[in-house]
Amino acid sequence: MTIATAPTLSVVVPVYNEEGNVEPLAAEIGRAVAATGRSYEILFVNDGSRDGTLARLAALARRDPHLRIVDLAGNFGEAAALSAGFATARGEIVVTLDGDGQNNPADIPRLLAALGPGIDVASGRRQRREEPFFSRVLPSRVANGLIARLSGVPVYDCGCGLKAYRRGVLADIQLPRGMNRFLPAILGVDGRRVIEVPTRDRARGSGSSHYGMSRLFIVLRDLLALPLLTRRPLPDWRRQALLAASPWVLAAAAFCAAAAAFVLPTARVELLGTTAALAIAAGGTAAMTFNVTRFMRAQRERVFRVREVLEHEHFSAAGGDRGRGLLGKEPAPDLRQAADGTHRAPLRS
Repeated sequence: MTIATAPTLSVVVPVYNEEGNVEPLAAEIGRAVAATGRSYEILFVNDGSRDGTLARLAALARRDPHLRIVDLAGNFGEAAALSAGFATARGEIVVTLDGDGQNNPADIPRLLAALGPGIDVASGRRQRREEPFFSRVLPSRVANGLIARLSGVPVYDCGCGLKAYRRGVLADIQLPRGMNRFLPAILGVDGRRVIEVPTRDRARGSGSSHYGMSRLFIVLRDLLALPLLTRRPLPDWRRQALLAASPWVLAAAAFCAAAAAFVLPTARVELLGTTAALAIAAGGTAAMTFNVTRFMRAQRERVFRVREVLEHEHFSAAGGDRGRGLLGKEPAPDLRQAADGTHRAPLRS
């Protein structure tokens, strides 16, 4: 039978080419959340997997009425997959974890217990990470320290996928590609209402990592805009226009300083230093403009398209199959159909 009423807990798991991990992970999640005594749903978001991930999930959904599958119409990235999961989840508390098996579902009750009065987000902090230190752990620590300092949210392991949120802080957020690395800071939540919870890290269950060293440079580029993106309300069009003009003004000033360095040889060293500083500032403001623009566009246009939501269907009292089969292909009731036949999450008031 299906879950007729909205559950109190939704577990959102974005997956991309994780056919070897989804079955054991679904079983572990089910055991962990069932032990809490709460009503729940497990929401796998298939982000355009090219392997057998969707087929494995479909087989699980045939047997488990708690499991729902959001099948995206392409590969939009982890940030978009999380956005789709947030839009589809029905629980008052939303838990996220990675689909590679490195987060331990047995830690979910600890996060739920941490969501006490005055706490809106419980974020996992991995202990004894099962990853290479110099290529993964050290860059992550540097980036997390910068994120905490720039955002004012005291979370030092933003990369940990295991987090628990009260629904209110999600606020219909649309995360552009890569912005999931700044959760929960990007939500604009008060840092005093966020708590870190020690969690256990595990080796990947199957497959290979989808991330490399290039992620560090992307994080550093995107960090510059974080103080603007965490403000509520977001910058209005006048501030956006001023920000967009800044790189061009700074680049023009850098060009003038460089030209003056050749005209005034006695001040060449000072002018070349000024040129370098202005050029760096122009690059920084260009990166800020890029990220503020794509973040604001994401809130207007959405970052994902849902092909269909698959879930366990009702059986008749006689035990026969009601409808089109055990595995239905119906859009979730809180998804809006677009003109192109795909389904988009509606804006919430």
